[in-house]
Amino acid sequence: MSLVDVRPRMPVRRPSAAPASSPHPRRSVVLLVFVLGVLSATSSLATDLYLPAFPEIAADLNAAESQIQLTLTAVMVGLALGQLVLGPLSDQWGRRRPLLIGMAVFTATSFLCMTVTSAEMFSALRFVQGVAAASGMVISRAVVRDTFSGDSAARFFSRLVLLVGLAPMLGPMLGGQLLLAGSWQLIFAVLGLAGLAGVGLVFFGLPETLPPENRRRQDFAVMLRTFARMLRDPRFIAPSLTMALSFAMTFTYISAFSFVSQEEFGATPQQFSLIFGINTLGMILGNQFNVVLIGRMHTSRRLYAGLFGALFSVVLLAGLGFSGNAGLVSVTAVLFVMMFCTGLISPNATTLAVASQPASVAGTSSALLGTLQFALGGVLASAAGLTSTGEATLASMILVMLGTAVVATGIFVTAAVRGHAESAI
Repeated sequence: MSLVDVRPRMPVRRPSAAPASSPHPRRSVVLLVFVLGVLSATSSLATDLYLPAFPEIAADLNAAESQIQLTLTAVMVGLALGQLVLGPLSDQWGRRRPLLIGMAVFTATSFLCMTVTSAEMFSALRFVQGVAAASGMVISRAVVRDTFSGDSAARFFSRLVLLVGLAPMLGPMLGGQLLLAGSWQLIFAVLGLAGLAGVGLVFFGLPETLPPENRRRQDFAVMLRTFARMLRDPRFIAPSLTMALSFAMTFTYISAFSFVSQEEFGATPQQFSLIFGINTLGMILGNQFNVVLIGRMHTSRRLYAGLFGALFSVVLLAGLGFSGNAGLVSVTAVLFVMMFCTGLISPNATTLAVASQPASVAGTSSALLGTLQFALGGVLASAAGLTSTGEATLASMILVMLGTAVVATGIFVTAAVRGHAESAI
């Protein structure tokens, strides 16, 4: 299917609410990519924008580096639990209302983070901020499931990841520049403004994609049974765990490399921001290479390519690190390749997992996928800080990344051997 052939598959609803009824359907798709991209990028900004300020925040709050790393874990746990709650709610209430509430809370907590006086207060607010930011991520995936199917969904996810990928690329770079202009509190003022922009985009630019007749009213017991069924479904759980463990690999790099680059390689916050941006560009390029492969290679094969490429990159990183030959340039080059491969993993694993479930539980399946992703990502990445000094090192970062890459690849290969890696898309 060519780019011109992409057309949204919209559920039945009142004509005024259907983007497909627009006389410019491609224009509607572009607008939808922009709105959902900004909403999804909010969670990336929440995790990445303040990374260059870690040492400054630790000094200002008189806290250990490991305590500041835990504020990042708190966001990840919030993102995981928030998706678990907000995804099913969006299946009951529709997509717009939970998004508006979530973005409003995100805005408020962002401004409150400017006032913290301790690492504990900071972590608590970051947890709430993560729960709120989850609305943009989980409901955006549900909107895509409402609107697209098959390769059209994979293509849209790739476009979405392209836009979302700008946040982790530009976030640390912007954060580094903000530190030149003021203190770390300025970073959270910018996050608050981003939250306000999200509220406006939802209110004015996002039509409801789940009409009342398609909503599912379910109590807590029904929701738990739905989650249990998905966890037993190999077509869902194999790509979901693959996605979650691959994210843990990437997030270990994200959470640890700020300290590693500045303390082991002598980089400045601005140099770290530039390196982070270069590596995120690798993910964007990989994501666009995935678009080129759509129609030429099956979704599962594209996922294989990403998994084995990422595993090879981390093995190479381990060789550099444990042989004593690691330098800032060589490590950045290997991480660039790893992030390129991540650009193949994310959209294809997401497509396989979400497409394996009925459209009526799109929000619930998206929630469980996101919860597994951020729960495993946050917990496993924090293991890099379990050293004798309580600080992440290049060696501890590599060990966690290598373990998660191996297990992620093993799970999907095992599922493929058993015949469960294909999805009916």
